Amino acid sequence: MSDPTRVIAASLLDTWVSRDWSDGLQLASLEDLTEIRVQTRHSLYEITVIDAAAGEILIRGGQFFPERTAARLAGSTLRGSFLKVGGIYAGFNLEVATDSQVVVTSTVQSVHIYPSLRQ
Repeated sequence: MSDPTRVIAASLLDTWVSRDWSDGLQLASLEDLTEIRVQTRHSLYEITVIDAAAGEILIRGGQFFPERTAARLAGSTLRGSFLKVGGIYAGFNLEVATDSQVVVTSTVQSVHIYPSLRQ
């Protein structure tokens, strides 16, 4: 007799494929210099898009980014095997990489976009 294995639904590819990804954004869909405010469970992050296609950002907020820091937005994760590359979504954690570290935030509560400063 085999033991049943329990699997968290969020860790299944079918769960990710069938998800309605309407509660967030893809960085590549924004203009460079767009400002984003991301409220997580524990911190407010201010993000400026430098190169949307490449995921390059300036980020400030939380204990790891007390000053504006150049980084790359890897995407959204549930701290598992899957990463929604270049995305910021409520209910997920942001994964942000700098030259010296990878930071995974607490759970995103809300995302607000402010128009590009570029004319």
